[in-house]
Amino acid sequence: MLVLMFLILVFIPQVVYGSPIAKCPISNPLPMKHKYYRSGDVIIGGVISQIFTFSNPISFQSHPSQDLLDHLVHFDASTIYLASMELLSTWGKFSPNYKCDAKDNVVAVIGGPNSSVCASMANILFIYKVPQLGYGFAPMTNDHSQAAFFQGMFPKGAHQYTGILQLLLFFKWTWIGIIFVHESGERFVQTVLPVFSQKGICFDFIQPLLTVRITGDIAEMVEVWTEAFEVIMSSTATVVIVHGEIHTMISLITLPEFSDIFEIPMKTKQKVWIMTAQMEFTSVCFQRFWDISIIHGAISFTVSSKDVIGFQKFLQMRNPASDKEDGFIRDFWQQTFSCVFQSNEKEKAHENICTGVEKLETLPGSVFEMGMTSQSYSVYNAVHAVAHALQSLHSSRSKVRAKVHGTLWEHPAHQPWQLHHFLRRVSFNNTAGDQISFDKNGELVTGFDIFNWVIFPNQSFLRVRIGKIDPLTPADKMLSTAVDAIVWPSIFNQTQPISQCNEFCQLGYRKTKVEGKPFCCYNCIPCPQGKISNQKDMDNCYECPEDHYPNKNQDSCIPKEISFLTYKEPLGISSVLVSLFFSLLTALVLCVFITHKDTSIVKANNQNLTFTLLVALLLSFLGALLFIGRPDKVTCLLRQTAFGIIFSVAVSCVLAKTITVVLAFMATKPGSIMRRWVGAKLANCIVLSSSLIQAIICTIWLATSPPFPDFDMHSMSEEIILECNEGSEVMFYFVLGFMGFLAIVSFMVAFLARKLPDSFNEAKFITLSMLVFCSVWLTFVPAYQSTKGKYMVAVEIFSIMSSSAGLLLCIFPPKCYIILIRPELNNKHQLMKRKNY
Repeated sequence: MLVLMFLILVFIPQVVYGSPIAKCPISNPLPMKHKYYRSGDVIIGGVISQIFTFSNPISFQSHPSQDLLDHLVHFDASTIYLASMELLSTWGKFSPNYKCDAKDNVVAVIGGPNSSVCASMANILFIYKVPQLGYGFAPMTNDHSQAAFFQGMFPKGAHQYTGILQLLLFFKWTWIGIIFVHESGERFVQTVLPVFSQKGICFDFIQPLLTVRITGDIAEMVEVWTEAFEVIMSSTATVVIVHGEIHTMISLITLPEFSDIFEIPMKTKQKVWIMTAQMEFTSVCFQRFWDISIIHGAISFTVSSKDVIGFQKFLQMRNPASDKEDGFIRDFWQQTFSCVFQSNEKEKAHENICTGVEKLETLPGSVFEMGMTSQSYSVYNAVHAVAHALQSLHSSRSKVRAKVHGTLWEHPAHQPWQLHHFLRRVSFNNTAGDQISFDKNGELVTGFDIFNWVIFPNQSFLRVRIGKIDPLTPADKMLSTAVDAIVWPSIFNQTQPISQCNEFCQLGYRKTKVEGKPFCCYNCIPCPQGKISNQKDMDNCYECPEDHYPNKNQDSCIPKEISFLTYKEPLGISSVLVSLFFSLLTALVLCVFITHKDTSIVKANNQNLTFTLLVALLLSFLGALLFIGRPDKVTCLLRQTAFGIIFSVAVSCVLAKTITVVLAFMATKPGSIMRRWVGAKLANCIVLSSSLIQAIICTIWLATSPPFPDFDMHSMSEEIILECNEGSEVMFYFVLGFMGFLAIVSFMVAFLARKLPDSFNEAKFITLSMLVFCSVWLTFVPAYQSTKGKYMVAVEIFSIMSSSAGLLLCIFPPKCYIILIRPELNNKHQLMKRKNY
């Protein structure tokens, strides 16, 4: 278990590029503890600058756990400090601040890939004002003097985080996990994750990876790692962001092995790993045959790069004999090909002897990649940036040479700090065609590429470019992806994974907060009546447009149908038939009365009033037809005004007839002064004045706020009601009120005259008719207010016809009976008879 714990926490060897600068020795040199391997010379404008590689290869041929421990010891900050000091020492010896080699001068140091390496390197080198280039994530420092000599070969980190956020929002991954390493990862958690939360992203866990500690209780380290592993594996989040560095990939690949040893359920194959650009595929020898399918379908961000022409050919030409001074390649060769070079008797007994002619291209990608990775591309650009800066520095110094006493004089050799000024302003096109330059903040002007990892059964892999982040485009359009090209983890059957705290709310439902849980965890409740949600996972339901209504499932809007009372529907047809029937009946009664106008029963109660009443009833029955059909401007103007005036005429005729009967009986008494009021003048005056008042009211109504065709969008949920807007409801009820006033007065007078002899009057019939009339219109108001749409129109039609029919059927049938059936009773003698009480 101890060995496995170290395997999980292993770091890859670190690389530092640079050249020692000259300093005079002040003490005896110390023995060398680390190797430097010269990888080549670069000649720039006459200035020769050696490039060196520092490394501490690992060998697992005898005691792997001890070798790992030795490697971890050499990987801490003290190791980086030691390497930095060696760059400032005499070549081949270690004596801090002691240097007598005047040729090998350090002009710049390239360090990485971890931010911790860059930070530790800067702590030493800034003292000597040595320019440093980091091809990893820039270290955090509050020391501006250190930052002044550090140049990152990494783009602005905010662009990467913006791209990750847009990727999450694009796929609607709102429930995710976070794995981070300390230092740069803590900055990510503190500054970036709050922005993610503001955009609707929730975190199931935020788990740091265990920091390597050389001293301490190993059992405690295993316990802490086990707890972290269980948190990651038990998470319901499908998507996990891994904010790591180059060594983090080793820990990720180790997870399945850890699961088997500690018997923890493995769910990693159900997760989509999103890896930051600081990570790179690396492995150590004991992982050569491990299953790497855990990263199948993963998405990784890398610094934008291109293929460098001739790079693979260069790799194919490399072998232990290609450069005698490159000692690193021998150690690399032995580890990579699991062989040894014969140098002593012990190694001669080894089964696998290195020949030096092994081919790198035969190695699986999990051991060695033939393509140039993004971090190698950054180193490549860093070397060329130093070269161009040196060229600019040399050119600028050539222009300031001066003559002193007739002889050519040059400035003393340049100091390392002078190079940084030119390094910040460097701009060139590399051999791959990319322009390399830095912005005003010293950050590399480039974007990020997005890759999808495809792992094959033979453990080879392919990184497919599926998108990019272009910082030169607007922030909301920085991300571009080819979704169809993405290969998802096998368990998802090539369907886009879902990473949410709970299932999506379906159409017709909306989200509601769950107390005590993150805002990404919610319940789904149906939309309230009248509202819809036509997309999954909506925060709120919304109302349909005025001319639409929700369907049964409340997930879409249906256009409303325009509704009005038509002649084609049963209600309209029946209304027309009833109206025509009563109109015909009224016309027949009118014809009977006109035909027998000279008879006593017609003359008995002011035949002109009778004819006027019948004509008014006929018009009222026909006027009901104005309420049927599509409303237009003319019908809206005529509907209520014609109804009000015609009914006022009818009711005033009834009132005049009733008053005439009462006055006639009062005038028969001896000495009565009522005789002067008996006659047609009073009846005509009553009818004309009442009708005139109603006409004036209607005229004011039409002049101030006339009725007009209108669409009622809200009364009915599924229909648009095409109606006649009354314009002024006050005037409408004013018309009804005056008509009701006439009816009540007529009813009261008829009620008082109900006991007069039947032969002389029709007071009882008028009382009954007015009782029907008033009952109809008293029930009309609540019925009219409680109905909507065409049924409201139907209620008014029914009230008009029923009240008109009440007047017709209660007053005229007895008279028609006498005229048509009992003509012998239709004489003056019969009319003058009195009943004995």
